[in-house]
Amino acid sequence: MANIVFEGKSYACAEGASVLDTLLAHGVAVAHSCGSGTCQTCMLRLESGAVPHAAQAGLKDTLRAQGYFLPCVCHPLDDLEIARPDAALTRIEAVVSHITPLSQDVVCVGLSGSQPVHYRPGQFINLFKDETTARSYSLASVAADGELRLHVRRFANGQVSQWIHHELQTGDLVQLSPPSGNCFYLPGNPEQPLLLIGTGTGLAPLYGIARDALQQGHQGPIHLYHGSRDQAGLYLVEQLQAMLQQHANFHYWPCVSGEQVPEGFVPGRALDVALTETPALEGWRVFLCGNPEMVKTARKRAFLAGAAMRDIFSDAFGHAA
Repeated sequence: MANIVFEGKSYACAEGASVLDTLLAHGVAVAHSCGSGTCQTCMLRLESGAVPHAAQAGLKDTLRAQGYFLPCVCHPLDDLEIARPDAALTRIEAVVSHITPLSQDVVCVGLSGSQPVHYRPGQFINLFKDETTARSYSLASVAADGELRLHVRRFANGQVSQWIHHELQTGDLVQLSPPSGNCFYLPGNPEQPLLLIGTGTGLAPLYGIARDALQQGHQGPIHLYHGSRDQAGLYLVEQLQAMLQQHANFHYWPCVSGEQVPEGFVPGRALDVALTETPALEGWRVFLCGNPEMVKTARKRAFLAGAAMRDIFSDAFGHAA
């Protein structure tokens, strides 16, 4: 008989019972719906122990890599310690190592933690302005950078972005959540072509993902399309063009959808340009980051173009006024 440790209490799991059955039988409130592993409403996170393969069937590789599983179809053979998906959202202290302008409205914020912060490039953290106000920012850094790096666009009514641009200073101590999210590169299929499409600061996770893939020896083609209405909305252009020279399998298109398209830039929306260049996506892995409407549309179009849903990863960038 396996024991299930959940939120500081231990529950005996009867033979043949699932983890979800055990928790519900003891009056533990856990979100659930279909009970068959289809809807994924009841998903929890493994902290120690091992779950049967069936408990992670149907989950994306990125979720499995972080220990997520479905308790409704998990019949444990050994003791488990488990947690809710958000149980790890404690706060980490970090020091602002630099604030570097990337464009007129975007800065790169470097953060150095008092202890190593383990993450996968492309995940996100919540940066706290105070005890109750926080915003999510994707990680543009890779381990070799030696720090966490965020790309923050200034919004006219953005409470946190205005604070970052005008008040936050190098040396300040800030708090952030542990990294989370499923939009990151996983090795194991080094020849698979990768398509990365982003708008605005949706470039941040894509920049991290592309560099991470290259550093891990990815050999398949990597196509990155970054779009904005005008040239001012694009940034890291020189750095990305330098990557073109360093890596033969890396390709980059800066896309401008407005009427004025400077020389060296591609006219059109990033999504349209990408799917015109590569209309068939069967066998591709796709990463989509940026404007929520773009991400929603791109997921549908990528699927219709042949990409498998398990190979489509996305991170929509909403804006809190």
